[in-house]
Amino acid sequence: MKNSILTCLVLLFSSFAIAQHVSEKDIPNVVKLTFLKSYPNQTNVKWEKEKGNYEANFVVGKTQHAMLLDSNGNILETEEEISVKKLPANALAYIQKTYKNKKIKEAAIITDAHGTVTFEAQVTSIDLIFDKQGTYIKSIAD
Repeated sequence: MKNSILTCLVLLFSSFAIAQHVSEKDIPNVVKLTFLKSYPNQTNVKWEKEKGNYEANFVVGKTQHAMLLDSNGNILETEEEISVKKLPANALAYIQKTYKNKKIKEAAIITDAHGTVTFEAQVTSIDLIFDKQGTYIKSIAD
C-alpha cells in the first residue's frame, strides 16, 4: 500500500514537471504579443509552461491548435489537429503494421520554425512522429 501511494505521488509530481498550466498574467508580454500577432481575435487560450517554453492551446472554428513559443517570443512550432485520414499513407501503413488492432486517437500536422512539416499520430499513450512523406522518425511517450 505504501509503495502504491508513493508511486502515485511520483507520477503526479512528474506530470507537473513536464507541463504546467499557467495563468495568462504569468506569460511574458513578448510571448503574448507574438501569439496575438498570429491570432489577434483569440481570447480563450489555455497556457502551459513546458521546459522553459510557453504553449498556447486554442480552438479555431472547431479545430484544436497549439503554438509553442520560447521566452523571447520566438515561435518554435505550431500544431493543428487533423483528421486521421489526412496522415500520409506511409504513416498509416506503419501504424497498421506496428500497432495491429490499435486505434489512432488523434492526429496533427506540426510546422517548426524553419517550415519543416511533420505529422503526429497518438496511438495508445505514445505520440508517433513522421516526416512529410510518412516515414517514421520517433516515438514520444505521452
